[in-house]
Amino acid sequence: MNIAIVTGASSGMGREFVLQIAKRYSKLNEIWVIARRKEKLMELSKETGVNLRIFDLDLCRPEGVMEIQNALEYDNPNVRLLVNSAGAGLLSDFTDGKSAEWEALIDLNCKVLTTMTHLVLPYMKKGARIIQLASAAAFVPQPGFNVYAATKSYVLSFARALRAELSDREISVTTVCPGPVKTEFFQVADPDNRTKFFKKMLMADPKKVVKCALNDAKIGKEISVYGIGMKVFFVLTKILPHKFFIKIMRYS
Repeated sequence: MNIAIVTGASSGMGREFVLQIAKRYSKLNEIWVIARRKEKLMELSKETGVNLRIFDLDLCRPEGVMEIQNALEYDNPNVRLLVNSAGAGLLSDFTDGKSAEWEALIDLNCKVLTTMTHLVLPYMKKGARIIQLASAAAFVPQPGFNVYAATKSYVLSFARALRAELSDREISVTTVCPGPVKTEFFQVADPDNRTKFFKKMLMADPKKVVKCALNDAKIGKEISVYGIGMKVFFVLTKILPHKFFIKIMRYS
């Protein structure tokens, strides 16, 4: 049985990945969709032309991880594509946030992604692909988005090293590093609407970001960056000192 697995599938980028994967991967028997909101996953199942297997669970909880592990062991599928899209953000200075909030953010953005990758890899063969959702925030530290940017830096570093480790198995790993995307992410991360004006101006269409990511993964690209603005930013972060960007982000 050939399957794809998408975490964070109930909304935003994860939801868009499911829709586009369903159209592009004709040989899949199922797409396993994972998120906490069952009603959203049920709605999504009505929009796709392939069978969705719904896992309405919380991957931050041990029982959620165990359910996925048990399903993999029982079905022994051939996982052609893993998309780790589950994630969250919090726009806040570190001292303004609560310890529990930061711990939850790190667990979801780092621990869940790492755990899911480790669980699924034994079921992947030559030619399979892994897509890890990071962010352009991974390129440079971001005051006011401190912990979030740090978690995405972890994702980028982890994915690039994993790509090298899996090269002999011919399993590709592509890290997606978009700038701001028009999803409900900022409604949750920034309920007080403190997002910088320049970020609002650079908001990208999730359909285009996901299309770019799938295209880049297909050709085995290491990092997928959508849009001229973000590509220029990526290059500049390699040329200019990080303190330059930190100052701009803090006071602009």
